[in-house]
Amino acid sequence: MTILVFITLLLLVLYAALIAFYHRSWKAVAGQDEIPSNFTPALKITVLIPARNEGSNIRACIESYLKQSYPFELRECMVIDDHSEDNTAAIVEEYAGQGIKLIRLSDKLPVLPINSYKKKALETGIALASGELILTTDADCLLPPDWILQHVFFQQNTGACFISGPVKISCGTSWLTHFQALDFISLQGITGASISKGFHAMSNGANLSYLKSAFLDVNGFEGIDQLASGDDMFLHQKIAARFPGKSAYLKSKNAIVETAAMPDITSFLQQRIRWASKARTYQESRLKWVLLLVYLLNLLLLILLISGIFIQKLWWIALPAILIKTLIEWPFMIRVGEFFGYSRLVTFFPFYQPLHILYTVAAGTFGQFGTYQWKGRQVR
Repeated sequence: MTILVFITLLLLVLYAALIAFYHRSWKAVAGQDEIPSNFTPALKITVLIPARNEGSNIRACIESYLKQSYPFELRECMVIDDHSEDNTAAIVEEYAGQGIKLIRLSDKLPVLPINSYKKKALETGIALASGELILTTDADCLLPPDWILQHVFFQQNTGACFISGPVKISCGTSWLTHFQALDFISLQGITGASISKGFHAMSNGANLSYLKSAFLDVNGFEGIDQLASGDDMFLHQKIAARFPGKSAYLKSKNAIVETAAMPDITSFLQQRIRWASKARTYQESRLKWVLLLVYLLNLLLLILLISGIFIQKLWWIALPAILIKTLIEWPFMIRVGEFFGYSRLVTFFPFYQPLHILYTVAAGTFGQFGTYQWKGRQVR
């Protein structure tokens, strides 16, 4: 047990250094909110929305797109229906007269035993896209009015080939949505920090933009199309490797996309297991080491807590260690929470720490083995 305690404390020190780095880096990311009044958009863009069984969400997503401030003649929107079994396609067709194009993946790709339907949907849309800049979001998302404008202005100012935008989970009244919202903004803070310093690539497909030419230059999803998930992270890694220094994080409150929380614990865990399943195939060694550090620290803290049931003195090590971990993370969470408008929610962050440790270990463990459910499909 002495060795276990020593390793835990060593990992805690390394973790403190890592979070301090992310905190400094997040603060250093230049913000963008106000766009000069003399800015004249001239870039043709294409918005892609992959959708499967999103009948309850797609209408609100499309309505938020239709309210975009970007010139209508410079944008197009394609909803790629991925073999939906509900009324998703029928709802999209209602907006045909307002510039919303429905693409049925079933017309291009029959139902096959493959993992990567979402990548196939995006590939299909990109092949038909007339825009120079591709913007992607998910069908359960709400887009702020200046979303496109913020991306275009940022891309033209920076020359970035790949832009990761801010995303937050809509915060309801239940403890589960609160937990998801806190966990998600922590990942967003790490995303912005890591991209700004070129430390490792992270992104979320709910709010991305990239040059179509860059996508084609790296041969799109070729080489990663056997993986169910990762249309965001793996593509980001490919483009970052091909175009060093050309990835950026759009730190703008006017570009924050809201996505829906998972409705129950089972779907939440399935989502996080899916995310964790990508870890073993990441190409970036730094990201792998970071994930390993986080997983091992949480695993050892959980082991110490459980061992305390039988060896009571271990509680006097585990509990202070968890408190220290919380104090390490809290300033970072406060800073990120301010940006996303969740300052009040962050005050409850310490109370969710034990649950966060348990879920991190569970998702990390099950993500490396077996299969999971995604959009009504069993994938691996």
